[in-house]
Amino acid sequence: MDNHSDDTEQTELPYQVRIENFEGPLDLLLHLIKKSEINIYDIPIHLIAQQYLVYIEAMEDLNLAVAGEFLVMAATLLQIKSKMLLPVDETAVDEEDGPDPREELVRRLLEYKQFKEAANQLDEHERLWREIYSREQSQPVDLKPDETLMENVSLFDLVDALQGILDRTPGKKFMDILPDNLTVRERMSAILEMLAGQESVYFVELFEPSCHRMVIIVTFLALLELMRLRTARIYQADNFGPILVSRAFSLVPDLAELDDSEWR
Repeated sequence: MDNHSDDTEQTELPYQVRIENFEGPLDLLLHLIKKSEINIYDIPIHLIAQQYLVYIEAMEDLNLAVAGEFLVMAATLLQIKSKMLLPVDETAVDEEDGPDPREELVRRLLEYKQFKEAANQLDEHERLWREIYSREQSQPVDLKPDETLMENVSLFDLVDALQGILDRTPGKKFMDILPDNLTVRERMSAILEMLAGQESVYFVELFEPSCHRMVIIVTFLALLELMRLRTARIYQADNFGPILVSRAFSLVPDLAELDDSEWR
């Protein structure tokens, strides 16, 4: 019997997180532009398109259900790249060369960035209002003065951090026994237990140093699900600092009462 094939069958993941619940393709582009310190008005399409496709592949490897709009954006980037590779007509007058193929994309990014910043301001006002008129049973986690909340940490920041953990865990390294109870629900409970009684934990602490790659991925999916349920939140103490995870303000859901269909 082929042990390797048996292990692969054991580690199939029927559960997926649909990432449009968190971020969209424009968010990914803005993340890449910020990460690479690129001028948004002069985007190197070849570089951005390559990085974008790498992220799409990484998210699929993590069992994140990539929405169709992400694939549409990938096609758009490749189309713009193709247009920019076309030879320039030297006989044409400069003023008649036509618009920059990137112009529409830049306009969409600037417009989206403006609306997103406005939405973040509204979210901040709502958070302040909740703190003023909070329920008595709420027990908010006290943040230090230099800590910022989740809006500064995107899904793609988490993917970056997780990729660093996976890179330290060789793909061919298998545990002798993979836990039978390796499910998103079980890992959600494990994360909540880890957060119980603690102000916060580092993102990397959710993953054991010698953990099986599949355990790492399922734990990551469990964290995304807790974020979707507003039971966990993420933030950074400073820009580009380590990512922290804490309990959120909302009540912790009874995982046993959740519809099993949500976990398939």
